[in-house]
Amino acid sequence: MKRTLIVIIAIAALFVAGRAWAHHSFAATYIESQKVTVEGDLVQFQWRNPHSFVQIVAKDPKGGTPQRWSAEWGSGGQLGQQGVAKDTLKVGDHIIITGDPSRTAGDFRLRVRTIFRPSDGWRWGGEFD
Repeated sequence: MKRTLIVIIAIAALFVAGRAWAHHSFAATYIESQKVTVEGDLVQFQWRNPHSFVQIVAKDPKGGTPQRWSAEWGSGGQLGQQGVAKDTLKVGDHIIITGDPSRTAGDFRLRVRTIFRPSDGWRWGGEFD
């Protein structure tokens, strides 16, 4: 009986440790002390778990070619509780995203802090300038 209990506990511990290890740290991926703002048109909205993603094409501020940005957002469950549904954002929506930039130079990624859709004034997130 003791041996069976020890095996069950060991398996449970491995399961929990594996799940914790698989989830990444935002601080390891994004520079949380910096803020960038990206304005462009939505090309994809992936409302899912464990993280949703917003893909937008934005003009290069230096006048170059358009850039495709990937913005990591909360889980579908979290967003749903905050009033964001699968169809809240639609391809073609012009949006402004503010967030934490990627730690990888030249990587067009950010972690969403705020989203604003000027066409109807819809907003999500913390403080707006």
